[in-house]
Amino acid sequence: CKIPSIFLNSPLADCEKIFYNDITRRKLLQYRKKGLTVNELTMQHVRESKIIAIVRGQAPEKMFSLAKALLEGGIDMMEITFNQSDAQSWQGTAAAIRSIHDGLPEMYIGAGTVLTTLQLAIAREAGAQFIVTPNTDRPIIHAIKALGLLAFPGAMTPTEAQRAHAAGADAVKIFPAGTLGPAYLKAIASPLSHVPFLAVGGVNDTNIAEFLRAGAIGAGVGGNLVNHEWIEREEWGKCTALARAYVQAARG
Repeated sequence: CKIPSIFLNSPLADCEKIFYNDITRRKLLQYRKKGLTVNELTMQHVRESKIIAIVRGQAPEKMFSLAKALLEGGIDMMEITFNQSDAQSWQGTAAAIRSIHDGLPEMYIGAGTVLTTLQLAIAREAGAQFIVTPNTDRPIIHAIKALGLLAFPGAMTPTEAQRAHAAGADAVKIFPAGTLGPAYLKAIASPLSHVPFLAVGGVNDTNIAEFLRAGAIGAGVGGNLVNHEWIEREEWGKCTALARAYVQAARG
């Protein structure tokens, strides 16, 4: 990776952990003073910003405008998912990640529904900073960490959550959170207090604060936030307004 000379000989110059060239100079300077790696920077940001917008099944050419709209509304983390039933769409997914990586340095961009090492390689090459999986697959978690990326694998049970954490997960995605409910998350987060949890699946503006109070460090929000009709009609102002509503809701 190419690193500005100002960052050489600092924790941020670790090429195994940096290929996040989209992190802004201001953020790099801020966290360099704290002695953090870029992965640690990103995890701290997840805890602070709390909302990851999950985008599935959208035209790649609309992703950049959507990212700008979300960013204007205060959401600066975005996950673009792979379609497992259409391998021909994977390069479009990569192109969308790359366009946001290169064009919106304020947006933290990741890849979701990653099930194979091929998808992982495509996501990494495109510039994904974090990888989200729907399940707990230890070889995939190990491969993610070997590339120096953040791993957010999915789990439902305490056993799966602990296995994911032991394999190197940076945070564990509890899925489907909406079906399981905040009480379930609170129940498993108590004995597994060492595991950072993300609530994903069925999270909306009326329950996101409950999941955060139950112990989640953040939440992934898909269709309830990313309105397909608005995107199709390019009604970006509505997307921005909804993003602002979610940011406010997450504050409780």
